[in-house]
Amino acid sequence: MMETADHSPLRTLFRLLSLSRPDVVPICGAFVFLVAAVIGDMFMPAYTGQLIDSLNSKVDSDAFASAVFFMGLTSFGGSLSAGCRGGLFMLTISRLTKRVRQRLFSCFVKQDIAFFETTSKGDITTCLSSDTSLMSRSLAANVNILLRSLVMTVGIYCFMIQLCWPLALLSALESPITITAEKIYNKYYQGLVSSVKKSIVKSNQVAGESIYLIRAVRSNGAETVEQKMYNTRLEETHRFKIHRDSVRATYLLFMRLFQLGMRVLIMWYGQRMIRSGQMTPGNLVSFILYQMEIGGYVQTLVELHIDLIESLESADKVFEYMDHKPSVLCGDLAPDQLKGHVMFKNISFSYSSRPDKKVLENISFEMKPGSVTALVGVSGGGKSTCVALLKHLYEPQSGEILLDGRPLKEYDHKFFHRKVAVVSQEPELFARSVENNITYGLHSYSEDGLQTAVKQAHVNSFVHSLKDGYATDVGERGCLLSGGQKQRIAIARALIRQPQVLILDEVTSSLDMESEKMIHNALACFTTQTTLIVAHRLKTVEGADQIIVIDKGMVSEKGTHKELMEKKGIYYKLRESHFNEDNTETTG
Repeated sequence: MMETADHSPLRTLFRLLSLSRPDVVPICGAFVFLVAAVIGDMFMPAYTGQLIDSLNSKVDSDAFASAVFFMGLTSFGGSLSAGCRGGLFMLTISRLTKRVRQRLFSCFVKQDIAFFETTSKGDITTCLSSDTSLMSRSLAANVNILLRSLVMTVGIYCFMIQLCWPLALLSALESPITITAEKIYNKYYQGLVSSVKKSIVKSNQVAGESIYLIRAVRSNGAETVEQKMYNTRLEETHRFKIHRDSVRATYLLFMRLFQLGMRVLIMWYGQRMIRSGQMTPGNLVSFILYQMEIGGYVQTLVELHIDLIESLESADKVFEYMDHKPSVLCGDLAPDQLKGHVMFKNISFSYSSRPDKKVLENISFEMKPGSVTALVGVSGGGKSTCVALLKHLYEPQSGEILLDGRPLKEYDHKFFHRKVAVVSQEPELFARSVENNITYGLHSYSEDGLQTAVKQAHVNSFVHSLKDGYATDVGERGCLLSGGQKQRIAIARALIRQPQVLILDEVTSSLDMESEKMIHNALACFTTQTTLIVAHRLKTVEGADQIIVIDKGMVSEKGTHKELMEKKGIYYKLRESHFNEDNTETTG
């Protein structure tokens, strides 16, 4: 489980500022236009009042023309500046969001496998989509709104005091009441927002899991089950949203009624001042316009607190993922020659999701250069975990795996995975072309090397029948290809890398006889590599130089096929059991 870091709001804000350095020019431009737009907005009510005062019984045409001219000028300038300000802030938000998503995705793909086992896919996708957008807003949009509202509030109060200080004092009573009500509301509303976000993550997780495992859903006729589960999550989210929106609507209604009451009170008091000659009608109109605006800006300042907190919480979550260090470390070792000598030395291992359960305990064995080693045993014995450790997807809790006498963590990541290739039971293909899947992860390769690999893997036997040949998209996870075709692409992917260590993980366990024969012919090209075979069909490992029996996380037997059969231990029983199963299938 990922540890939660303690991020202060100020520290988070400074980290956001550091991410925004490339956008310093548009941000400065946005602030200049912001000031210009605010000045234009502040003078509009004043000129409106002057315009009304010029329309008295004795019309002052010069004053009228001057008021109209300055109203038009400030309106045009303010609108132009507001548009430029908004455009520049939106540009910075978009650029910042793109940069954050790029850095966050880079952090995700570099994490170890244990990280993805303890972190839900829904949480990851939500962080990449929603949280990155919210954190960008906290710096650009929220700062924009904060400065605009703050400057407008101070400026408008100055104009209101100049127009009539008693009315300004009366109007000022609105702010503390608004702030107090907003604080009470925010505390309750924030809990509702958090509930909605958690509910959305859960529904995304259900949808993602159902789609990812759609074959299992269809195979078990569980479409209705998944639909009901997703509907339940959606209903839960809907209830939270209804509650949240109802609370917000009630609060807004209360604030609107309160503001309306304040305006009626100010108009009544202002009418008395006009009768006593202390104000002109134009001044009262200007004051009311300012008073109508000040309420909105004060409320925005208070409401901005909850948006800023939500944005900074999202930023904390994003930075938490960015700061997470993978437990599987890599060095920079990349020797010119690799023999392929592998040693498991006293390996003990537990998965982070089940730290109390030891999957492997004190495992030791050796794989000599150019030899074939087979791992056999019942399901759940630890064979797949040995493969995962050799692929350097995890680090053991104790012991170490050596490659040519050096620990795996000392090797360069890209070098290691070129020299240690894997062909698994279910090849991991991407929704890309056949050629892109074969050359996946290679920055450079020769055309001759590609042609040799596809020929040796017998990819040519089916690729020419595809619509676009090697440019044909294989579909999501290779769904447009058969099992044998996917296996041959995986073998070609291994061949083009010219690995020194080859891992064959249940390669032919789910193929028909014809496809299995073709796969064996393709695998015959690997003659000098150190090979590790994991298989349930024990007849496929009889020719191995050594067979290692893994049982309950420990090495229970070790030797050749002949030696283990003579010993009549676990391997012998497994061999006899599988032999009887094969005979039953043949005669059935």
